[in-house]
Amino acid sequence: MDTGNNNDIPTLLKSNFPPYGRDFPGAIPTGRFSDGKVPSDIIAESLGIAKTLPPYLGSNLKPHDLLKGVIFASGGSGYDPLTSTLLSVVSMSDQLKYFQEYLAKIKQHFGEEKVKFILEKSVFLVVSSSNDLAETYWVRSVEYDRNSYAEYLVELASEFIKELSELGAKNIGVFSGVPVGCLPAQRTLFGGFERKCYEKLNNMALHFNSKLSSSLDTLKKELPSRLIFIDVYDTLLDIIKNPTNYGFKVADKGCCGTGKIELMELCNKFTPFTCSDASTHVFFDSYHPSEKAYQIITHKLLAKYRKYLNT
Repeated sequence: MDTGNNNDIPTLLKSNFPPYGRDFPGAIPTGRFSDGKVPSDIIAESLGIAKTLPPYLGSNLKPHDLLKGVIFASGGSGYDPLTSTLLSVVSMSDQLKYFQEYLAKIKQHFGEEKVKFILEKSVFLVVSSSNDLAETYWVRSVEYDRNSYAEYLVELASEFIKELSELGAKNIGVFSGVPVGCLPAQRTLFGGFERKCYEKLNNMALHFNSKLSSSLDTLKKELPSRLIFIDVYDTLLDIIKNPTNYGFKVADKGCCGTGKIELMELCNKFTPFTCSDASTHVFFDSYHPSEKAYQIITHKLLAKYRKYLNT
């Protein structure tokens, strides 16, 4: 979901260089972890809000840009505060602080009524857990097994949603975890010679999803916000398992380089073997989907869940 917040912070987790962004308008590498647009852009465009959404930390952000929505997401972040610490990115708690700062700017430039309107009418999307499940779990595994770590993440997610609701957000969509065991990098590390999906990771994501869905059911009775659990797991898994049904040729490797491990600086304009057409691949690098995959996923989710949100 990050549209470039990581560009302006001291982290190695960046994508503001080619071949990232090669299919973005103007072929510009913006800090989006894909060949083109990411789901936040696609959702905004589908809802008629804007063709793309700016990162909140973007240096070119103008007051009127705030009214169309902004992205607080930081690539590499997670519900677990250790995740953002390990990768030196913006934590979820700091993203909430930026959101409060954002509301103060809206009030300053456009008045209290505009703040109230945005809080009541906007859709707030919470998208996290992939980095926690795929990366941070291994650090936490000395104190948690897979199921207990997934449950710990749900506790953190629930607290985040409560805080977001307390700040006034009325329409909150919370994304499920994805089949992280099928990411090309995880196949390379744990999938053996055949590079199969690593089902232990997928099962942890499923356990997280089950507990998160139940937690949201409980929170719906406690909070004044409308909460929607958005299940992206099955949608992405079906694309990965049946790529030709969606017009893809490759689902187990990314487009960039060998597609098996390249990510961030390892995915650069000098990386050999990068594919010529990213739309043939479900993934662009070893971790993130291509724009075409994002388009398919996002439009399927919008068709299913838009009616539940007060847009």
